[in-house]
Order: sequence, then structure tokens, then C-alpha cells
Amino acid sequence: MTTTRDQNTHPGFHYHIDPEATSHELMNEAMEWLQYARSLTRLLADFIHATDAMDCQRVAHGMEAIGALMHMGVQCTAQAHARMCWEQAKE
Repeated sequence: MTTTRDQNTHPGFHYHIDPEATSHELMNEAMEWLQYARSLTRLLADFIHATDAMDCQRVAHGMEAIGALMHMGVQCTAQAHARMCWEQAKE
């Protein structure tokens, strides 16, 4: 019998975005987070291709890390978008 963990939509960490960051800086930061996720995805894929016996625990941890990195990229992008909209509304 398999058991599943409770799935939450928020990772178990909190990253506070600099409130003084410009939307341009936030977009650059989002790109960095997403590049980290892309690199980790490629590393995980190489690991899976190279192994005969897959370690499901490692794969699961890798996928969770990718999800966390992508979550940060999305958060930075959302913050940048909100700041751009706010700046346009002030004009």
C-alpha cells in the first residue's frame, strides 16, 4: 500500500524579495532562479539516464528542488509585473 504526503502549494521555505528592487532587477533575478531550475533538471535527467537502478528518494528530492527554484522564479516575475503595473498607474 502506498501513502501520499499532504501536498501543499507553498514550499517549506520563505525567500523575502527586496522591497527596494526595481522591476528590471526582479526580472533578472527570476531569470537566475529559472536557469538554476533548468540546470538542475538537466543534471537530474543525466543522473536518471546514467543509472541502472534509480534512487527514487534522490529523484524526488531533485524534483522538489526544481519546484522550489521555479516557484522563486515565478514569485520574482509576479512581483516585477505588479511593480510595473503600479508604476504605470502612478503616471
